[in-house]
Amino acid sequence: MKVVIDQEKCVAAGQCVAAAGEVFDQRDEDGIVVLLNEHPPTEQAEDVRQAAAVCPALAIQIEE
Repeated sequence: MKVVIDQEKCVAAGQCVAAAGEVFDQRDEDGIVVLLNEHPPTEQAEDVRQAAAVCPALAIQIEE
């Protein structure tokens, strides 16, 4: 699994951090998503998929 984010689309809702805080964070100055792990371990895959599903801006893409 590879995670790709589009910071231009991000609306700083924070849903990704709530779903998968080990993989996503937010910048302090504006809340825009920061990718902590482009290739998360298998045990975090479901959380990452959930984060992508709940992102209101569809800023998270997953490549299998």
